[in-house]
Amino acid sequence: MNEMRFVGFLAGLLTSGAAIPQVFRTYRTKQARDISMWQLVLLNLGMLLWLIYGISLDDFPLIAANIFSLVCYSGLIAMKLRYDRRDVTCAQPD
Repeated sequence: MNEMRFVGFLAGLLTSGAAIPQVFRTYRTKQARDISMWQLVLLNLGMLLWLIYGISLDDFPLIAANIFSLVCYSGLIAMKLRYDRRDVTCAQPD
């Protein structure tokens, strides 16, 4: 593995791994109202485009990092939808 490929893997690991603390925190607290849905959607769209670009270049570090990021941030979107819906339902009076 050449040095630049290693840099690519390391960059992908760090940027993709940045989602992990938020995923765990959201799962643990079962609360996501402070997370912006627009930010998550825009991030996912950007990562999808980076994934397509990585595939066109056959660049494995770029492909792997963006697949991992898409999984993490898609999970956050799913949790946000679920927990926000639950919070609204619980807040309504009987």
